[in-house]
Amino acid sequence: MHDRLTIVKVGGKVVEEAESLSTFIKDFASIAGQKILVHGGGRSATAIAQQLGIETQMVEGRRITDKAMLDVVVMVYGGLVNKNVVAQLQALNKQAVGLTGADLDLVRAVKRPVKDIDYGYAGDVVAVNTENVEELLTNGVIPVVAPLTHNGQGQLLNTNADTMAAELAKAFAKSYRVQLVYCFEKKGVLANAQDDDSVIPNLTYELFEEHKQSGVINEGMIPKLDNGFAALKQGVSAVYITNTDGLKKGFTTGTLLSHD
Repeated sequence: MHDRLTIVKVGGKVVEEAESLSTFIKDFASIAGQKILVHGGGRSATAIAQQLGIETQMVEGRRITDKAMLDVVVMVYGGLVNKNVVAQLQALNKQAVGLTGADLDLVRAVKRPVKDIDYGYAGDVVAVNTENVEELLTNGVIPVVAPLTHNGQGQLLNTNADTMAAELAKAFAKSYRVQLVYCFEKKGVLANAQDDDSVIPNLTYELFEEHKQSGVINEGMIPKLDNGFAALKQGVSAVYITNTDGLKKGFTTGTLLSHD
């Protein structure tokens, strides 16, 4: 078993706004030990798609990815957002490398089967290859991972960034003591969406299901928490939902997911 590994997924307004992203990068860089950053960028993808006249369709926080939208997310996630984050880490003298799931065969996926909804070129993860990235981590490199996967036959796929982070966390938990952190603009999971201070400090799966049924927890928070609880069940030592201030304070604020 290696040392502790912190996997942080950052998304929402934190990624979209230059000032908040800069603050986040500094706080992320200060986290002790080995770390991996997984980023979103959905709002940027939506904005650029709109400029190109491409319609965005979402179902329960998950993007429907037709061929035109796949081209957009590859450009935005794998290029614009990813390299901007890498450059900012380099500016802090942190060795970083931008990756997608296709690089180093890191994450393989299959096109999501059509059931009630056709999600298009959305990828469901089937395998994570940690070996090459472990070498990077050992050499002090920070992998910055965009939420794109591949099917091993040349096809890129769009994979939910929360899912990507959870799948990486589960795979690396076989070799590291992994803590998974979902970082966005809110202080944590809120009991009242209109009150930014109504943070639920400890969230069990039972309470999550109750809040989901009542509508307290909805939209993009659902896949985030589904993935977080799945990671806990498969060996990840801790899962936090917090903001950049939570990173700075060593994950003592925000929402901690728990089994009980």
